[in-house]
This record gives sequence, C-alpha cells and structure tokens, in this order.
Amino acid sequence: MLSKVGRLFQIRTRFEAWLVIYAIALGAVERGRLYLETYPGAGGWLLAIACTAVVFVAGGKLLDSVRAPAPALATGPYHPSVQRRAPSGRSRPTRLQNRRGSESRISRRKD
Repeated sequence: MLSKVGRLFQIRTRFEAWLVIYAIALGAVERGRLYLETYPGAGGWLLAIACTAVVFVAGGKLLDSVRAPAPALATGPYHPSVQRRAPSGRSRPTRLQNRRGSESRISRRKD
C-alpha cells in the first residue's frame, strides 16, 4: 500500500516537471517578498535573489532527471538512402601506421 502512495509522488513527464518548477517558483517569490519586508535594504535583496536562484538550480535538476521522449520513427514507404562512401569522403581506407615507426617499407628493406 505504501508503494502505491509513493508512486503518486514520482515525476515521470516533462509536463509534470514544469508544474513542479512553477510551484517552486511561486513559493520562492513569496519567500523573497517576505525577506524584502523583513530585512529592508541590501540584505533583503540578497536573500530574495538567492530564493529565486534556487528555482533555476532545482528546475535544471528536475528537467535533467526526466527522460526525454523517444524520437519518432520514420514511417512511410520511403527509406533513407544507404551511405556508400566512408565518412571522410575517401573511397579507399587509409593506411595504418607501421609498428616500427614512420619509416617506409623501402627504407626497412635489407639488400
């Protein structure tokens, strides 16, 4: 029974994350307004700015924790063309470096 209640508090979609961020922002602005009334001057402004800055940190963490929707698959009768060349645009593979260094085969040949 406790696990069923716990599932109600899980944020699964980005829409739910945005709703939670909005609620946090409302609370932060109200708290910042209270700080401005309680502590007039620079101290109140610093506390109010700190309250609203927390919304950006918490909102970023919430949005990063929610999985992005899977990309839609291409549907229809058309298929993407097959790439026939190497990604670099060369038609033949590049030569690997020799194990003994950068000397060529000719210079290594013993006469």
